[in-house]
Amino acid sequence: MTDFALDSLDLAALLCSRVCHDVISPVGAIVNGLEVLEEEKDAEMRGFALDLIKKSARTASARLQFCRLAFGAAGSAGAAIDTGDAEQVARGLFADDRTKLEWDAPRVLMPKNKVKLVLNLCLIAAAAIPRGGVIKVTIADPEGALRIAVEATGPNARLASHVPQLLAGTPTGSIDAHGIQAYYTGLVARAADLNLSLSTSAEYVRVEAVPAAAEAMAPAELLQADALQAPFFKGP
Repeated sequence: MTDFALDSLDLAALLCSRVCHDVISPVGAIVNGLEVLEEEKDAEMRGFALDLIKKSARTASARLQFCRLAFGAAGSAGAAIDTGDAEQVARGLFADDRTKLEWDAPRVLMPKNKVKLVLNLCLIAAAAIPRGGVIKVTIADPEGALRIAVEATGPNARLASHVPQLLAGTPTGSIDAHGIQAYYTGLVARAADLNLSLSTSAEYVRVEAVPAAAEAMAPAELLQADALQAPFFKGP
């Protein structure tokens, strides 16, 4: 692993840029809709503008609520987060006709970094299926060893080539606002003392997190001849 480190101010600035990127589109649509309401007298156009404002406001709210848990402090140091709240914001983010969210996890209080990791892995999964598909989240605790798995299934599912390096904290170049989320995901995993592993094929991308001490291997069914099995990304 290379000795790559991102300045804390740069990390904060890039994360802010990422959040702004996520909400600027629906907020801009709200502004456009309000301008139409001010200028248009036609009832049909005003109705269209009002629908646009309502839909965009819901989208902006869903994205902000998601970002608050995925990137924000969400309480004081050492705070726990209800996995039910995480499921709710995730369903709000993926409430469209292209992506289906399957959530297989008990409703419990989990350390905030582990919940933040789940939500950030959801973003990585969503980016792997830009044409839509299914995102499945599984959280299990067999014999006291937490296992988190997020799988994206869809047409031509794939990770961008730089994502594995960003997750591992070993990027070969500079990090921009587009790549900061994957890098941050790796930071959160290591802070939670979890290892990440990747499994990919032509139809799915799976990211799994297990305790660093466990040195667990990916499930045997993922080790197919047509799959690319990436090495584990170690915790500290």
